Amino acid sequence: MRRVASWFALFALAGLATAGEPTIPVPDTIRVEGAPPIPQSLAAELNRHQNIRGASFQGWDGEEGKRAIYVTTRFADTTQVHYVAAPGGARRQLTFLPERVLGVSPRPRRGQFLFTMDEGGAENYQLFLQDRDGGEPIRISDGESRHASPRWSPAGDLLAWSDNARNGKDMDVRVAAASDPALRRTVKEVAGLWTVADWSPDGKTLAVEEYISITESYVHLVDLATGAVRTISPKPADGAPKVAVSSPKFSRDGKAVFYVTDRDAEFRRLARLDLATGEETIISKDVPWNVEDYDLSDDDAELVAAVNQEGRSVLHRSYLPIAGYWPQAQFYPMSGPMNDQSFQGLSTGRIDGLEFRRGSRELGFTLDSPRTPSDAFSVDLNGKSGPADQRWTESETGGLDASKFVEPELVRFPSFDGASIPAFVYRPVGKSDGPRPVLISIHGGPESQFRPGFAGRLNYLVNELGIVVVAPNVRGSDGYGKSYLKLDDGFLREDPVKDIGALLDWIADQKDLDKDRVAVSGGSYGGFMSLAVQTTYNDRIKCGIDVVGISNFVTFLENTQGYRRDLRRAEYGDERDPKMREFLEKVSPLNHAEKIKTPILVVQGANDPRVPLSESEQLVAKVRENGVPVWYVVGLNEGHGFAKKPNQDYQQAVEVQFLKSFLLNADDAPR
Repeated sequence: MRRVASWFALFALAGLATAGEPTIPVPDTIRVEGAPPIPQSLAAELNRHQNIRGASFQGWDGEEGKRAIYVTTRFADTTQVHYVAAPGGARRQLTFLPERVLGVSPRPRRGQFLFTMDEGGAENYQLFLQDRDGGEPIRISDGESRHASPRWSPAGDLLAWSDNARNGKDMDVRVAAASDPALRRTVKEVAGLWTVADWSPDGKTLAVEEYISITESYVHLVDLATGAVRTISPKPADGAPKVAVSSPKFSRDGKAVFYVTDRDAEFRRLARLDLATGEETIISKDVPWNVEDYDLSDDDAELVAAVNQEGRSVLHRSYLPIAGYWPQAQFYPMSGPMNDQSFQGLSTGRIDGLEFRRGSRELGFTLDSPRTPSDAFSVDLNGKSGPADQRWTESETGGLDASKFVEPELVRFPSFDGASIPAFVYRPVGKSDGPRPVLISIHGGPESQFRPGFAGRLNYLVNELGIVVVAPNVRGSDGYGKSYLKLDDGFLREDPVKDIGALLDWIADQKDLDKDRVAVSGGSYGGFMSLAVQTTYNDRIKCGIDVVGISNFVTFLENTQGYRRDLRRAEYGDERDPKMREFLEKVSPLNHAEKIKTPILVVQGANDPRVPLSESEQLVAKVRENGVPVWYVVGLNEGHGFAKKPNQDYQQAVEVQFLKSFLLNADDAPR
């Protein structure tokens, strides 16, 4: 009773809504348990941060002679398709749907586009075709199974994709006539996850990627007429290191295939394979970082690639030599000694979606940075466009002064075994009366990476509440080489949790950080990490937030969707093996939930196909037995994270109120 009484006292001190104070209603799409009413005053404080938005480049208009782009952006509750006819022009909304649009594929040579959408976050992606100038979208998929990687043929008459309609698990390769989707056929039945990457220029062959794990994937060429497969990245012999080969693209003359591979290297390098001779040339051999995106111009003369250097994108350019002289190809940073004037004035940040406009040297892409939301840009590598022609969209920051958003600092701290762990630190600007509270934010994946792009709503915690946000890339994170990537696999699962223990030591050594006011948060695998920190280092934190997190690896692997199960076993281990099952039970936070003696907030989507609702339900029930505050928020129409704005707004309000109550305490937040 004494513990419960102390929590009631803390609620009073924290300034939660009291009798008579106006509060916001809980959305009908939310089930909330344990959390108090949210004051309207807090919602008003968050309003501008909740009206930040961005835009993502989705491709050039496919009709001949058009210089216009498709983007996705949100003006209402969900992300929709918009059309921009010129740089800086108005965004004309083309889709008006209650669910989010996830991707757009403009149809070549026609004023149409394909888009992908799911329902309620369940990730059973469906394909829709729509005219650019109006009309209702037409669903061309089955409405039930999961569809991925749609790719138009060069002429725009055929569409290829992969789906799991046959058995709910394996992603077979299909093709259909866009004029009559009923005229579809199976090109190749497969075992596992195969995704279509590109068409050959003559429309007769598909380049397909077989994905087993982030450290193992292969590229095949599939004959459209016969289904015959030519594997151009053979699997290594038994006992040899696994390789990852991905993102294949045909040269425009059809004589070669480009791809990204980590064969014989720590990092994923850009390569070219001559289809006639079988000779492989490594283009980015002198770049000690991952190539993450690239594209080629129509004339096979230009190649531009985005290299992930410590989380920031550095564009590299190659003037492609004539056939037979590939070893002499140049590959250099566009901000380096051979500075390219085309990119003058563009900020440093994250770049993706690289795509050359048909018949030109103009390159489109999405760019965001710590002080700018994601927006669509392009540059003409022939130098025909100036800075005014580069920016196609300029997204709003809710009326906030974006120049005051914090640039994170990259730090490294030593872990228990001497490994150097990178982290990005967001420190509030200005002086403080004392050490500042800290929020450790852990990314998901685990084969992912925190990257210092636009922080969005996170800026409220830093700028308004004075919280220092530390985002570590613990071992197992992508971007630092495949040896680092493998440091958390299988029986090494506890080691990244120890990295957070080392981070807590680092925080204690920083004079400007308050080691006695530390919170931890994370989503998906980051949710597992947050829970693991709460069970392992509970005496060193004030509270924790778990968003769609894994609470028990065994029940997770048994209940995640069938098409994902083997992919996750490759990372976490196979729960069907008795020795591995015993280990997974040992490291699962659910089996140590009695150690959580500090407040916890759990957020979950009811339709999550990756980390199912049961993972949060069992965790919440267990922690409630400890007699500590448990706030639980379930999005009834959401999946793996909240995608709809009303739900996102409510989630943020609850998270902020939670941190005010249990991290900042009373009136510690700056005014």
